Amino acid sequence: MRTPILAGNWKMYKTVGEAVELVEGLLAGLEHGAAGREVVVCPPFTALYPLSALLAETPIALGAQDMYPEVQGAFTGAISPVMLKDVGCRYVIIGHSERRQLFGETDESVNRKLKAALAHGLKPIMCVGESKPQRDSGQAEPVVVGQVRAGLEGLTAEQMQSLVIAYEPIWAIGTGDTATPADAQAMHAAIRATLVELYGSEVAEGLRLQYGGSVKPDNIDELMAQPDIDGALVGGAALKADSFLRIVKFQ
Repeated sequence: MRTPILAGNWKMYKTVGEAVELVEGLLAGLEHGAAGREVVVCPPFTALYPLSALLAETPIALGAQDMYPEVQGAFTGAISPVMLKDVGCRYVIIGHSERRQLFGETDESVNRKLKAALAHGLKPIMCVGESKPQRDSGQAEPVVVGQVRAGLEGLTAEQMQSLVIAYEPIWAIGTGDTATPADAQAMHAAIRATLVELYGSEVAEGLRLQYGGSVKPDNIDELMAQPDIDGALVGGAALKADSFLRIVKFQ
């Protein structure tokens, strides 16, 4: 039985004070625990340290939105996996489409980051997803499966136990458009079939697959009812305590 994982990607929103206020609201709403599901928040780098102390011994895990694959060095503006671990991060998002589109991330750089994160005890959430033109031209599944294969190149079955894969169709991120539950399920099934091919059924059945892309309180129940959807990577709806709590408490 895969434990559902609901993660909030706050992107470039929330000052430290706003981040603390949001987490306090989430903790108040989860005072009785998270009821058999895992909850993660991924704030901007500036809020990681203050939130670490606030989240200690709570049902909410701390994650980062990106990292550089080196331990240290002359990499101005970069944050290393060691630094993330030092401030209490358990998770790190890698390969988000905004990183790929705006900052030149490639499948190869995603692969390097995955290996570095795993080497330092962080659990990566690897993002994959197709653009609107790719979907319209019938290339959605080949594109996504190709990203999965390239991203996981060289990873062992043991390392896969610490990994989460998030399918986020680019055309649905921040647009209000959401893949239908059937379409999301179909892509998740294709990803899991690829994992079976690469690592065998035991690894594939144990790995959690999230859906991301305009996840909201009013569509989370139907999405989570799909057999291969094990959680959600949530953007805008994670920026308000009430909406994210509703998502966490899906039916």
